[in-house]
Amino acid sequence: MKIHRQKQSRALLSATAALALATGFATGAAAADLTSGTLHNPTAYIPSQCYTKIVDDAHRVHNPCFTCHARSRPPTWIHDDDLQMSYALPAPALKNPWTNLFRDRSAEVAATTDADILAYVRTDNYRSANGGLALSEKLADLPAGWDADGDGKWGGFVPDCRFSFDAEGFDRDPAGTPTGWRAFAYAPLPGGFWPTNGSTDDVLIRLAEPYRQAASGSTDLAVYKLNLAIVEALITRRNVPIEATDETRYGVDLDRDGSLGTATHVTYDWAPLDGRDMSYVGAAKALQENGEAPLAAGLYPLGTEFLHTVRYIDIDDATGEVKMAPHMKEVRYMVKTRWQTYADREEGHLAEAKERTDFPDRIAMFFGDTEHGISNGTGWRLQAFIEAADGSLRPQSFEETVFCMGCHGGVGVTDDDVFAFSRKLGANAHNGGWYHWTQKGLRGVPDPIRTDGEPEYAYYLKNNGAGDEFRNNSEIIEKFFDDNGTLRPEMLDALKDDVAVLLYPSAERAMTLNKAYRLIVREQSFSKGRDAVVAPPKNVYRDASDADEENAPYVAGSQPLGAPYARRRAAASSATGE
Repeated sequence: MKIHRQKQSRALLSATAALALATGFATGAAAADLTSGTLHNPTAYIPSQCYTKIVDDAHRVHNPCFTCHARSRPPTWIHDDDLQMSYALPAPALKNPWTNLFRDRSAEVAATTDADILAYVRTDNYRSANGGLALSEKLADLPAGWDADGDGKWGGFVPDCRFSFDAEGFDRDPAGTPTGWRAFAYAPLPGGFWPTNGSTDDVLIRLAEPYRQAASGSTDLAVYKLNLAIVEALITRRNVPIEATDETRYGVDLDRDGSLGTATHVTYDWAPLDGRDMSYVGAAKALQENGEAPLAAGLYPLGTEFLHTVRYIDIDDATGEVKMAPHMKEVRYMVKTRWQTYADREEGHLAEAKERTDFPDRIAMFFGDTEHGISNGTGWRLQAFIEAADGSLRPQSFEETVFCMGCHGGVGVTDDDVFAFSRKLGANAHNGGWYHWTQKGLRGVPDPIRTDGEPEYAYYLKNNGAGDEFRNNSEIIEKFFDDNGTLRPEMLDALKDDVAVLLYPSAERAMTLNKAYRLIVREQSFSKGRDAVVAPPKNVYRDASDADEENAPYVAGSQPLGAPYARRRAAASSATGE
């Protein structure tokens, strides 16, 4: 339920020179100090959802916490399903720091017209007026307030995705050359990341150059597709269908049938202690044989990058249905810079578990800065950009980036600290799951099936009694539950074959949440919370000091929910080898 992440051998950066980012917005919003390493909220890595009240006024127990806190599968050994039953917050975090939750913005939202907010969310803040990439252009002529290390140049990630996708989900530049980014469709994580709760989003993956190259070193899209399929097999631990492939061309037995012939799938068969291993193809194969490109189940290869954009919600003028807006709230990035073996990861997770027991009030500390990103302690570096008060994108401050660390470095349900790729739609989905949401939305995606046979989203509704952690989404409650709190059978039947009936908000709700979030942008008050709420939700603790004691009589005898989503197979995935 509650995340309590302890990290070893980390130091909080001391404050550097206080150079502010000037946004120039007329509201007088406080400028973000992008050069400071000081945290005003020392537990910024603990998300607002961890202050959810799990017992309602009628003493019914709600459990949205299993979505993140679960029995892990190796090489993740966090095993934090106990946090479904306890508010294991360190003392400095007991008082809820996300005070934006408790602001009543009803009057300001009501004063904003739909036409105004629609015009805003339809403005592309990622591209410049000349068709270039606004952030890359600005980073090339670095504003002084963005220069965290003072060397006059940007040392971090420069956004280079064009968001121009071909039929296979590959991003291409204006000349038609692949940028390496590939979009994939996935089953959104239950809860706050559903579009009905305020944002649309997408995720793209890019492997390092050797995984995109033939043995000769030349760029080879066929090699890249095979290596992506191999990574998919390693992360999902299942066989992955591929186009009929001549294995002799690559010298790799992809289907593990004992000979080099024609393969139609990559077989997941990794048990090196039993003499069974897998291999990348192309230039990465040679690196792997030299020990420079390690491979293991559940781990992404070195140099893997993820790009995650969080956006407003737009409305299709023709159909009235919600869709992804051009205007971005955030551009999030992570790259794998260091390899950890199974033993490394297990040792780290065990040490953290011991530290949590021995020093329950010790908080996490982090290496990094605004410009270069922050290490999560298990090999990934995270960095992001967020809206300035005028709606353009700017680098996140150090504190705003620490916000990302709790989810991508401290919950049991992830695979190698990543959520989305293990939830990728499989071979029976449109284009095998390789497409961007602007090419096809969620309409017609079936409710994923868990390994226990339960439909995942229906299971979440049943155990949470709502469609978000705060139980604040009245639209879902009224649509899916009767007056007694019982799920409506006809809505569950509709959900089986189309998750959009649950995940898509009405146009009215979408506009309301857009308006609420833009108020946070104009204030630049992200350090106080990023949740798009209009009025204070009632199911949130302002102070969780006595939460466990209050809830003990009602959760007594309860058991953590098992079979986390990471072990499920999507209904749209291939049955081959499953």
